[in-house]
Order: sequence, then structure tokens, then C-alpha cells
Amino acid sequence: MRIRPPVTTHPEGQPSMSPKQQRGEITAERLLDAALEAYVAEGLQGFTVKAVRERSGVSLGSLYHHFGSLDGLFTALADRWLGVLLGRTVTALTGDDDARGGIRALTEAYFDFIREHRDAALFLHASDTNRHGMARARELRDAQEARLSPLAQWVAPRVASGELADLPGPLFESLVLGPVVATARRWLSDMGDVDLDEAARVLPDRIWLAVRGPGTTP
Repeated sequence: MRIRPPVTTHPEGQPSMSPKQQRGEITAERLLDAALEAYVAEGLQGFTVKAVRERSGVSLGSLYHHFGSLDGLFTALADRWLGVLLGRTVTALTGDDDARGGIRALTEAYFDFIREHRDAALFLHASDTNRHGMARARELRDAQEARLSPLAQWVAPRVASGELADLPGPLFESLVLGPVVATARRWLSDMGDVDLDEAARVLPDRIWLAVRGPGTTP
């Protein structure tokens, strides 16, 4: 069974999409699902127009209409799942008033995501996706800054209170997310030497030691 990201619903009183728009959204979703299947099955060499068309049943014209190119489809797939992952982790972090508890919640949310959406997680953590992201670093950075703005808003008052160390934003993100991402990659590689439950217990306290402020205790 395919597991898809949550579908955005229209607020009450707002007009829903037209039938044509709905068909277009469904077609785009089919292409994205097929693209993920093709990548997970055969890697970058299997991520071809032919493979995506065969798996989706969508015409070449529709693929180019929605995404412009195969590269555009790859970009949209990365953006789609990165948005889901960041949305989950930032929501988990900012949903806890206590900084230490927030870091634990973020770690658990990240690991829950890779368990629930293994195929998408494999794609997001692949070296191909990382190289693609580096090639569009400025664009990706701007998009991530928008998605991570709630994180910055959550961090600022905790730095002011001394609960968190006063660190540059990128360094804070690296200290918090770096160990989590590295553990996720190792687990996804099927090396068999990482227990996510154990990692979820151990990592938050280790991360906390790296980012805690002067007004806290270990």
C-alpha cells in the first residue's frame, strides 16, 4: 500500500478545487508516487521518464506539464517529502515548552517518520538526493529557512532565558539534527547495528549536553 503525505483540505467557506484542478493534482500525485517507486527499485539509473510513465500510466505530455522535466520531478519529490519530514520534526520540537523535552520529541518524530515512510526516507537520505540538493543549495536554503522559521522562533526566547546556548542558527541545527540524521542513514542502510528505540533514548540527552545554556544543569 502506498503511504502518501497528508492532503491539504480547504477551510470551511473556501471554494474547493475545480474538477480539472482535482484531476491535475491526482495526476501529479501519481507521478510522484511512481517516481519514488522507480528510484527505490533501481536507484538513480532507474529514475527515467520511461520508468515513471510505465509505473504511473501518465502521458509524457502530462509529466512535462506538471514538472517541466525529469529533474523537475526529482526536485518536486525531494521537496514533497522534505516538507513532510521537517513539518513533523519542527512541530514536535516546538510543541514542547521545555527545551530538553523538545529535543527528545524531535528525535522521536524523526525516527517515527523513517519507520513509517521508509521508501521516502531512503530517497531523502540518498547520496543522489544530497548531491541534487547541493546543486540547488541557495534555493533549498531559502525553502528550508521558511520551513524552519518556527524553530528559530522557539529557540530565541530559550536562548534569552539561558536554557539554550547562544549559537548561530546553522550550528544549532547541525548539533541537533546531525546525530539524528547520521543515525537514520545508518539504520536505513540495513547494517543491522542500530536500534532506533535505543537511539531515541540515548541521543536526546547527548544532544542536550551540546546545546544547553548556562542557566541549566546536565
